[in-house]
Amino acid sequence: MIDLTNAEPFASGGNRHCYRHPQFADRCVKVMRPGRVAELRRRAPWYKALGSDRQFDDNAREVDGYRQKVLNNAEPASPVWAHLPRWYGVEDTSIGVGAVSELILDADGAPGITLENYLQQYGLDDTIRGALARFSQWLRATGVLTKNLLPHNLVLSHRHGQPELFLIDGLGSAAFLPFAEYFAFSRRRYIERRIEKMWKRIHWEVSDRSLSWAQAEKLSRR
Repeated sequence: MIDLTNAEPFASGGNRHCYRHPQFADRCVKVMRPGRVAELRRRAPWYKALGSDRQFDDNAREVDGYRQKVLNNAEPASPVWAHLPRWYGVEDTSIGVGAVSELILDADGAPGITLENYLQQYGLDDTIRGALARFSQWLRATGVLTKNLLPHNLVLSHRHGQPELFLIDGLGSAAFLPFAEYFAFSRRRYIERRIEKMWKRIHWEVSDRSLSWAQAEKLSRR
């Protein structure tokens, strides 16, 4: 068991706390916030509330994301890992079940900066445009399926002399039907939609934000 009793998270999202692994400094342990699964169930529509706890558990969804066809049993040298944290599985911790994956670090050994924070500090400069272009090409080349590519779920790390983006959350398909998992045409179309939506969100992030993201997203669909 991983002892996180006295540990402080280095980051927290809406559903999970993120801890540095006490035995492996290059690994991250994500644990659901206490009571969060029950809270999400209470807020869900009645038909979703009838489902199991698994559908409200981000750790369970992350397991499913890493089990997708192109990642399942992928070799360590496979290009599918070029923009993803390595996956080490699920382990019990002293504060709940933890999803263990590679911790994406900066040059100083600290957790890497998110794309969201980078855009706030530096804007959409040539450096980040290049990283985004390489990340998009990787998605197209590998066929890795993701949910919406949100800036706070993308982290920067320097690899081979240049900054690269890593998807630390949101792996897997958001589609109701699994066509993208099994059919190449559906997969390509699905990935292009995710990339297009990613860029819309990025442009909103660096805008004056006179509209909320929900408002801006709604206008972009017209």
